[in-house]
Amino acid sequence: MHVRRTFAGSRHPLALGLLVALAAPVHAQDAPQSDPKTLDQVIVTGTRVSDRTVAESTAPIDIITPETLEATGTVELATALSRALPSLNFPRPAITDGTDAVRPAQLRGLAPDQVLVLVNGKRRHTTALINLNGSQGRGSSPVDLNAIPIAAIERVEVLRDGASAQYGSDAIAGVINVVLKGSGTGGSIAARYGQYSAGDGKQYQLSGDTGIKLGENGWLHLAAQGGHQDQTNRARPFQGRVEQRYGDPEIDQGAFSYNGEYNPTDYLSFYSFGSYSERDVLSNGYFRFAGDPRNIPSIYPNGFLPQIHNVSKDRAAVFGLRSETAGGTQIDLSYNYGHNGLTFDIENTLNRSLGPTSPTQFYAGALEVTQHVLNLDFTKSVDFGWQYPVTFAWGAEWRGEEFSERAGEPLSYANGGVAAPNGQIIPGAQVFSGFRASDAGDFDRHSYSVYIDAEADLTDKFSLGAAARYETYSDFGETTSGKLSGRYAFTDKVALRATASTGFRAPSLQQQFFQSIATNFISGIPYEIGTFRVDNPAAIALGSEALKAEESTNYSLGLVLQPADQLYITIDAYNIQVKDRILLSENLTSAAVRNYLNANGYPGIGGGRYFTNAVDTDTKGVDIIATYGWDVGSGKLNLTAGYNYSKTEIDKIAPNPPRLAAIDPAAVRIGRTEIGRITKGAPRDKFFLAGDWKTGNWNFTATATRYGEFTELHATDPRQDQTFGDEWTLDLAATYRLNNWDFTVGGDNVLDAYPDESKLVRGTRNYLPYNTASPFGFNGAFGYIKVGYKW
Repeated sequence: MHVRRTFAGSRHPLALGLLVALAAPVHAQDAPQSDPKTLDQVIVTGTRVSDRTVAESTAPIDIITPETLEATGTVELATALSRALPSLNFPRPAITDGTDAVRPAQLRGLAPDQVLVLVNGKRRHTTALINLNGSQGRGSSPVDLNAIPIAAIERVEVLRDGASAQYGSDAIAGVINVVLKGSGTGGSIAARYGQYSAGDGKQYQLSGDTGIKLGENGWLHLAAQGGHQDQTNRARPFQGRVEQRYGDPEIDQGAFSYNGEYNPTDYLSFYSFGSYSERDVLSNGYFRFAGDPRNIPSIYPNGFLPQIHNVSKDRAAVFGLRSETAGGTQIDLSYNYGHNGLTFDIENTLNRSLGPTSPTQFYAGALEVTQHVLNLDFTKSVDFGWQYPVTFAWGAEWRGEEFSERAGEPLSYANGGVAAPNGQIIPGAQVFSGFRASDAGDFDRHSYSVYIDAEADLTDKFSLGAAARYETYSDFGETTSGKLSGRYAFTDKVALRATASTGFRAPSLQQQFFQSIATNFISGIPYEIGTFRVDNPAAIALGSEALKAEESTNYSLGLVLQPADQLYITIDAYNIQVKDRILLSENLTSAAVRNYLNANGYPGIGGGRYFTNAVDTDTKGVDIIATYGWDVGSGKLNLTAGYNYSKTEIDKIAPNPPRLAAIDPAAVRIGRTEIGRITKGAPRDKFFLAGDWKTGNWNFTATATRYGEFTELHATDPRQDQTFGDEWTLDLAATYRLNNWDFTVGGDNVLDAYPDESKLVRGTRNYLPYNTASPFGFNGAFGYIKVGYKW
């Protein structure tokens, strides 16, 4: 049995020690100043050309600077990106089991695992968690962006375009490349404290980074952050008392990263970077009142609130070398390791079937994923006698992936045989029954890929790029993807760009092999129902098939404009078609299904759900980004406006497989709620206007954001569908700089906006007033202070 370890007692001293070490200045210098003209920033994402800028890119790309991340006021990378990017959605679900601890982010309204995350251009591993409980991104296992410390980041490059031909699986909606700080000098340390206007959700954090020179030929940059977050609660009284907790969980987190390089000669460089983070999360289930048949009054006379305690440990490391031959061919050889582990401990709970002797906490099991990647990449510029040389890139990759599911202690899922007062036997730990021994297992696969890429400025006005990639997987077969891109500059002020590409996303090992079987009651009778592996005999009987890769076709057309000095505008329309999209089916629990399974070798099985390639989708949208800077009074004012419109429609839902249709012709594999989650569950549009004014020692920032409406569809009754209206939020901050010190006072959502209340507030569930799909959460206004020092 595991017990909860507090951050303050186990990890906080380590985090504080790292930060104190980082606080020692290595080399004093003026704090770096940001350049608002990010269109002039040289990029490394989506191109192999060494001096390509944002404005010259053939595909839309955003540069998010450290100053922009800090100005958002948050300590979470995913939250900061959602405030800086109109096309990124990052809601704050509650009472969703492990998803409370590891929340998914969406780009352009697509699934969270349809965006590829890189760190310094190398593939980042995904989280072990698979989101199952009604949140946006249900059925996905995306990368945990919040495991990367913000203090380590030099900038974030977001490629809003399909890029599977360049990077491989997952790059359907786009690519997020986190570029780490890479300097042997400079550094910073900062302390932050804040809380919500409702009086809860207190937060404190300490972060820092520093550069260290390694002789004359190398450098190492270190960063760390650690902090604590209290729970928030927006539940209301039920049966005369507020017993439920509904909001953000309690979180203790520490993270560390490094980035280094050593150059023994002019033509050889050794590099390495990596990170480690640990997040300790305590989230809540639904309150069991004293008279609930699931309760045992002798243990909890007043009822109980079961809680899930997750610990997510995330580590990554890349080791590589770069060299250049005498003929000018650049070589990059690297090994990439990533691992995420997530444990489940259930606290303040019981197993009703064990009776009054039931323990009140259980170890419920763990999930783990591991990634190994070997890359060999070549780049060479070739002069054909044209106006500019052609940049060729080619290479190969081997990737090995592992997924493990560990069983919980037997009492966490045991059926002790003790009946509740109503005669029911309710086995397993309340709120989260442990993973069973039959669920546990170790699974792996490997893949090989080769690619070729060419890019050139054919004239002063016309740029063209092409890429192709072939991959073969040990578990589902092979796939080929390609991309064409071009840009034509009519003048220095007006350019047209376009891309066309095919892409893919391999089914994750979690989607193929995760299994969790629990006891549910249908008409008062207990049945074994759960999420089955696609190769489980019960799932096969219900029509499951081996998963295949999602395939995509992506088109984009955009304009890059500079109608006036310091005014930059980009407008990019896109169309993303996804075939064979992987979704988690509805629970198949009809009487016909139960009777068939029980009569054909599966006694006690009452149905379940499984992953399936059952849906084709079509997403259309447009991104508009504008930046403008000018002198105002004695200072400089920079404005950024962003708008995204995105609409996803279902092109096709595959008919039920013959096996399922023969059992139950009325079975529904993909229901209204999931269709609504895909097509209407994220805001249809989003707009923000951000201003940054520097004058003397002062820096003022303000961001107004409008989140468009979203809709939740009821499972069976259209009359209970609800559309939640658009909402505005306003974030403000003021910073005073004294020498190298920064003193900041800020507020997020200072107007205390909340989403519309749910229809479900009427009747028996009026204690949970807000929908967890709200794109800005439902915690209200948040104020904070921050003190920082840079050298």
